[in-house]
Amino acid sequence: MIGVQDQNRSAGRLVEGEFLFTAEDFRRIAAMIHADAGIALTENKATLVYSRLAKRLRSLGLQSFKDYCSLVAGQDGLDERQQMLAALTTNVTRFFREPHHFEHLKQSVLPPLLDAAKRGGKVRIWSAACSSGQEPYSVAVTILNMMPDAAEYDIKILATDIDPNMIQSGREGVYNQDLVAGVNREDLTRWFQPSQTSRGEKAYRVGEAMRTMVAFRELNLIGDWPMKGRFDAIFCRNVVIYFEEATQSRIWSRFLPYMNKGARLYIGHSERVTGPAVQQLTGDGLTTYQYTGGV
Repeated sequence: MIGVQDQNRSAGRLVEGEFLFTAEDFRRIAAMIHADAGIALTENKATLVYSRLAKRLRSLGLQSFKDYCSLVAGQDGLDERQQMLAALTTNVTRFFREPHHFEHLKQSVLPPLLDAAKRGGKVRIWSAACSSGQEPYSVAVTILNMMPDAAEYDIKILATDIDPNMIQSGREGVYNQDLVAGVNREDLTRWFQPSQTSRGEKAYRVGEAMRTMVAFRELNLIGDWPMKGRFDAIFCRNVVIYFEEATQSRIWSRFLPYMNKGARLYIGHSERVTGPAVQQLTGDGLTTYQYTGGV
């Protein structure tokens, strides 16, 4: 008797399921994701790709992944290709994730910057790959706790992500009780407003001070970067790890012209700076680097 796995293998199936998903289908999807976002998918991610995209096939009424690949590869499938990218992008985040970075920001980076802002200077911080906004809002809370009237000064946080759905969530700034678990009660009371989710769940909405400070924009880290100014700190955490090593090195180097002298770069706990950027970024704490070049 032939088992299900043998039947799947003989039919060319890469993953067991209701839709035919072959190695060629996976190769085509992986190639598009790599071209669009720099993300390197290996075949051990096949089950994840299947489970996330099967929902899209059902929604579109398609019968196979071959049909889906044909759609997203064509001119008529550009919107769906963006949906595919959003479905396959990992968006794990929370308020004050990796808290040592925010403590470092508070103790070592912000004091001179906020003093300069009070004298008319500007402060610029970039949250690259900001997901649904908890990271840039955590930066904003850190600043506001040190300088409650910070929104009245030239202090801005740029929050970017490749996924337009995440950008929209960040702009809305409404988080249910589970999502604000990393925010202490005093900060919730001071900087957030009671609200509800679209499903009527108890939630919190970011306050006006944070909204004034944080600007959300779509941006692909392997695409064009339209910003013209430099930053005093850049958070790029737990995203570059999904790129190939060569792409990782290029990203680290691309940050350098956007950093003021002495600016800090915060990266994820599993990431390390590699490539030419190593010559101009020196360790300044746990997964924290200081830019020694620039002006």
